[in-house]
Amino acid sequence: MMIRADTELRCLSGIGPRRAERLAASRLRTVEDLLYVLPMRYEDRRNFARVAELLPGGPDTTLNVEVESSRLIRTRRRGFTIFEARVKDATGKLKVIWYNQPYLERVIQAGKRVVLFGRPVAGRYEAVQLENPDYEYLEGDDAEGVHTGRIVPVYRKLGDLQSRFLRGIFHATLQEMERDSLAPLVPPAIAERRGLIHRWDALHDVHFPPADVTPRKLVERDTPAQRTLAFEEIFLLQLALASRRHGVKHEKRGIAYELPDALRGRLGGVLPFKLTDAQQKVLKEIGADLRSEHPMNRLLQGDVGSGKTAVALLTLLVAVENGYQGALMVPTEILAEQHARNIDRLLQGSGLDCPTALLTGSLRAAERRAALGAIANGEAKLAIGTHALFESGVAFHRLGLAVIDEQHRFGVLQRAALVDKGLRPDVLVMTATPIPRTMALTLYGDLDLSVIDELPPGRTPVTTVVRGEDERDKVYRGVVDQVRRGRQAYVVVPLVEETAKSDLKAATEFADKLRKDVLPDLEIGMLHGRMKGRDKDAVMQRFVAGEIQVLVATTVIEVGVDVPNATVMIVEHAERFGLSQLHQLRGRVGRGSERSYCVLMVGDEEHGREARERLAVMAQTTDGFLIAEKDLEIRGPGMVFGTQQHGLTDLQFIADVLRAPELLDAARAEARAMIEGTEEQQAHAAKILESLSSKWKRR
Repeated sequence: MMIRADTELRCLSGIGPRRAERLAASRLRTVEDLLYVLPMRYEDRRNFARVAELLPGGPDTTLNVEVESSRLIRTRRRGFTIFEARVKDATGKLKVIWYNQPYLERVIQAGKRVVLFGRPVAGRYEAVQLENPDYEYLEGDDAEGVHTGRIVPVYRKLGDLQSRFLRGIFHATLQEMERDSLAPLVPPAIAERRGLIHRWDALHDVHFPPADVTPRKLVERDTPAQRTLAFEEIFLLQLALASRRHGVKHEKRGIAYELPDALRGRLGGVLPFKLTDAQQKVLKEIGADLRSEHPMNRLLQGDVGSGKTAVALLTLLVAVENGYQGALMVPTEILAEQHARNIDRLLQGSGLDCPTALLTGSLRAAERRAALGAIANGEAKLAIGTHALFESGVAFHRLGLAVIDEQHRFGVLQRAALVDKGLRPDVLVMTATPIPRTMALTLYGDLDLSVIDELPPGRTPVTTVVRGEDERDKVYRGVVDQVRRGRQAYVVVPLVEETAKSDLKAATEFADKLRKDVLPDLEIGMLHGRMKGRDKDAVMQRFVAGEIQVLVATTVIEVGVDVPNATVMIVEHAERFGLSQLHQLRGRVGRGSERSYCVLMVGDEEHGREARERLAVMAQTTDGFLIAEKDLEIRGPGMVFGTQQHGLTDLQFIADVLRAPELLDAARAEARAMIEGTEEQQAHAAKILESLSSKWKRR
């Protein structure tokens, strides 16, 4: 049977219906899907050693040997077998052992030549032996090795399929595959201009690197195959984003907001403080979008405490004053409740008619019905809530503007679900996670970008230190000292999972220990994500009022919670957090004029040194962009932005954009040229996007 790109996996020899069903659960259904399961790393198995050179504990080694004898030993332990072979070359003999692989009795037999790859270890009776090495039986002198004698791909385990099995499947499939069934995804003219190779060649060479490729080039992801696949992926992503952006830019919505001087004057009286130059600059950019009859699609980026919420509120009020509804969507209930409270307070006495409605998942049935009714009939002009705002039962009377806070917590589809509830509303997306330009353009290429790059006056830089267990008493003395001065403190405890009972129990026990043994004279509160909205609100109200002096909390306080009197932040097991998340947490203190401190506690000595080196970045800088760059470098974009929300698990070359921003620039330029080019080019772009398989569309 001739294998094609769209051949179903159940038709491949060695896979069959059962394995195909399990692979389908990983969204792998066709040969093309499988070929894009790329190696996580490579092993250089080309340099052959001789038996006499082997030393216990030496590096992984490739040997070309003849099998002298072999036997299968069935032990007293039920189901446990040992297969033992004696092999030799011109320099000596060696014992090789495989555990629980009885089928090798039929494969590795006396008189055969076999290539082995493994690490030499000390034997019980021999000076050196090999245990469970990779093996390959080569027929003829010119036979090409798949598992040995070359640079070999190593894959993550795919279900119950190990690297060795996957290598065999990939090798056989590529040899038998109809090359031209892998239709080019990048137009030939662009491929030639950018020096790309055929897609089959790229996939073959990334799985089985040719002899002239060096390991260093593979590690740097700088081979023609890797560059081709990376360009292909980024080009298609940019083509989709450019197409969406082009559609929005050329779509006439019919809403062009009016911003007369009288309205500006009324809005100017809402805030009790003066806007920074950066905030005013961003508001001008947003104002130009609002006056236009094309829908706004803008990303507002600003570091922790830069005043994004004030900009968002003024933007929402423009929509309300023009007769439309506004929606503010945030990632946590505690933040939604805080925004609703603060906005109601600011609007009191402003002379603006702007009733608000709060919609979160924990509302009582009657409260939810009332909120839904007010939003649907237009009585509520401003809706504030969590993802509950885009659920199917929510209907808006006249939604004109949607503001989405902390965009990286919401997927593109969730964003679209809220947008679909309006009359093609304007969209302002906000994030306090500083995103390097290359990453912002990659992930949010359909959005215009505004940056608030200035902190309001009066914000005091936070002093950050890294401390170990041996300094814990000193840290607690510092907390007591700050409380005596009338200040307050946060203690953040990490939870592996906010819903896990065991994690919650550990966090609660930690709070109890502080209450009873460590800080018995202080009032200590507890806040976590599983508490009911009313209970969370009550705890925060007490903390804001100064009744609680030390608040033990999970990362529910990461975003937006504002208590200017809090001057100390202790983060337990700081090594478990990413740098960007620590930067977010640190932003909860230093919000007033008093000097503030962030103490990063590292755990056991095993991880202590490595953690201290990584966390030192936090002590050295408060520049969110610098921290984000370092975080991306250390953990990769998937961890930083959340793979499930972004679908970054499907984007395999996104990290290459950070290493080689010129790749993004080239792909973006080519994509935009097609989308903004002639009718023929636009039709070609639409055809490419339409013809993509479901797997590519998801990516």
